[in-house]
Amino acid sequence: MAGATIEVRGVHKAFGEQRVLRGVDLTVPAGSVTAVLGPSGSGKSTLLRGINHLEPLDRGTVAIDGELIGYRRVGDRLHELPAREVRRQRTRIGFVFQSFNLFPHLTVLENVIEAPVGALGRSRAQAAELGLELLGRVGLADRAGEYPRRLSGGQQQRVAIARALALEPRVLLFDEPTSALDPELVGEVLDVLRDLAAAGRTMLVVTHEIGFAREVADTVVFMDGGVVVEQGPPEQVLDRPAHPRTRAFLGKGS
Repeated sequence: MAGATIEVRGVHKAFGEQRVLRGVDLTVPAGSVTAVLGPSGSGKSTLLRGINHLEPLDRGTVAIDGELIGYRRVGDRLHELPAREVRRQRTRIGFVFQSFNLFPHLTVLENVIEAPVGALGRSRAQAAELGLELLGRVGLADRAGEYPRRLSGGQQQRVAIARALALEPRVLLFDEPTSALDPELVGEVLDVLRDLAAAGRTMLVVTHEIGFAREVADTVVFMDGGVVVEQGPPEQVLDRPAHPRTRAFLGKGS
């Protein structure tokens, strides 16, 4: 399925007195890969959660292929959509968490097919056929009957990616997908992300893997203090950062 364009406009989000997002503007073109870098607390994960409306916005909008996510516009005002409608929208936005979030009481295949059956109304036979294909794509078809506790962290994260793909989303969001993994397991997950990027998925990846951002991303975004400080092609942002905060984060000196 072709990717979709993500448009983030003037997004603000606070938790009590803590202002986490302070007016974020970002466009992720259809079929592109955008890597988001930044220090802890810069608002990266909150931005992802705002895009699929896991966190309602205080101000601003998110649209995917022109459709507002989480809201409908009536005149010059926005009204939050009912939960049922938000769940429908989320079926087009795959989300992969850093902590896997697999259901421990379900097998690998059952984890992958639950959403297509429950959210899309697919038959279990249809969903299982697709689930096995997706598990094959992430190199785990032979583990379909296992439970998550029998898998390594890297394998669990690959199952989580297959689960996100099972809804055939237009957009894939990754929240530090390798940060909970032992170093020797990072490569197997990054390999799957490279394959997805080559297939033309729209991907927004919060990551600390500079090498992955350099190799795979079309655009690198650096966030700090709840705003986008700098963005551009990897060779520009990573090798010739213009902003002092980006240079300090990357250790580029002055």
